[in-house]
Amino acid sequence: MTHTESITPPAEDKQLVQGLGLLDSTMLVAGSMIGSGIFITSAEISRQVGSAGWLLAVWLVTGVLTVCAALSYGELAAMMPRAGGQYIYLREAYSPLWGFLYGWTLFLVIQTGTIAAVAVAFARYLGVLVPWISPTSWVISPINFSSKYALSLSTQQLVAVVMIVLLTLINTRGLQLGKMIQNVFTSAKTLSLIALIFVGLVIGCNLQVLKANFADTWTPVGVSPIKPDLSFLSQASAAMGAGGLFIAFCVAQVGSLFSSDAWNNITFTAGEVKNPRRNLPLALALGTGLVTVLYLLANVAYLCLLPLSEIQHAPDDRVATAAIGTVFHGGGPLIMAIAIVISTFGCNNGLILAGARVYYAMARDGLFFQSTGKLNRQKVPAMGLGLQCLWACALVLPRTRPSPGVYGNLYGDLLDYVIFAVLIFYVLTIAGLFVLRRKQPNAERPYRAFGYPVVPALYMVAATAITCVLLFYKTATSWPGLVIVLLGVPFYFLWRKRGAALDSN
Repeated sequence: MTHTESITPPAEDKQLVQGLGLLDSTMLVAGSMIGSGIFITSAEISRQVGSAGWLLAVWLVTGVLTVCAALSYGELAAMMPRAGGQYIYLREAYSPLWGFLYGWTLFLVIQTGTIAAVAVAFARYLGVLVPWISPTSWVISPINFSSKYALSLSTQQLVAVVMIVLLTLINTRGLQLGKMIQNVFTSAKTLSLIALIFVGLVIGCNLQVLKANFADTWTPVGVSPIKPDLSFLSQASAAMGAGGLFIAFCVAQVGSLFSSDAWNNITFTAGEVKNPRRNLPLALALGTGLVTVLYLLANVAYLCLLPLSEIQHAPDDRVATAAIGTVFHGGGPLIMAIAIVISTFGCNNGLILAGARVYYAMARDGLFFQSTGKLNRQKVPAMGLGLQCLWACALVLPRTRPSPGVYGNLYGDLLDYVIFAVLIFYVLTIAGLFVLRRKQPNAERPYRAFGYPVVPALYMVAATAITCVLLFYKTATSWPGLVIVLLGVPFYFLWRKRGAALDSN
């Protein structure tokens, strides 16, 4: 890549409509991050770390790591304002193979699996408002095809599929419509979180509960043991000294990091951002900073309303519902259902809008289906959106069978598998910052990573520590993620071979 190419979009990117300003880009960052996780995952985290202080510390560390990563990505985004974002950075820092493996995993599970998960969460909470939407109200009864897996279509799954199809159709109509939906719903769910925080900190704050939660801020109580998947390791817990606390803290990061993920999606749409050299780094910093503050304050609100034991054992892990219920007696489930329906709808719009831009960039390199590298009349990659829609809908249908007559969701397992791989890709991309500083020392960098090399290096060290703990203590959900990534290697060479054959013809 030449110096000019690092700044000037290629001819095909110039066909894209540069319709995302700084506000729009920031909304896309924040809107893609805020889903249903902040309303639920604090229950599991509090069971793992066992104290109010460590609960807040988990979310604070997640926020700091996310902002550090975003500040590092800002340099890459300003240097290479290209459709495809992280795919481009990995390709240029290492080789096309690494870019393809990221795009392959993104399409197969990361983006589409997240879209499926958010769509079912949308349908699940819409079911609180519309009772006929149920996971056990069958349109097509479960068809068991093994002792562990089945296919089904419940009314809940049907609503999830309809949501994915609807948002895909909206985004094929052009960037402006997708942008408008994103801005409206991100504003609405940001206000919902602010309202939750206001209720917790001002209206319903229970000083006795607050004092009890912080009477012994750092002493873990009521913790769940963390059982290693490797037999030669001993069980750990936050109550077992510094070593056990470190392991519990790292494992707890899975929930908070997943709730804070997808902030990098704005880089996928870099070809459509106005003045990207300025706006991309700013949007990454502002969006992640805003969400970090909101998430931390939301957890403070929980601790103002609920004793830690009630957070740990909130029914169905619905911490936000239980918290609001202490103020609006009987109205908690309804209020939070509306908030989560709004939140998940806006979240999925951002995920659907951004994801197709990566497949578009891959197709332009001859590493994905050729049709996904074309734009429709509205200057959006409609075929990429359609293919993403089909696979995300397909991931809604398979069910796991943890026990006879009980059905879970396959995408949930897939997302667990790739969390490990996602962290590796983040570390590799930030390491690419160092690689590109060496490979292209004279390239123009309109923005330079804050605190380089210390801040990017700290992120890499912290994220690597978390992945190592996950590899040893959550092996069953770590190594399959690597398998999914590595399965892309033969497909990469097949696509390269196919591309060479097409060029020769």
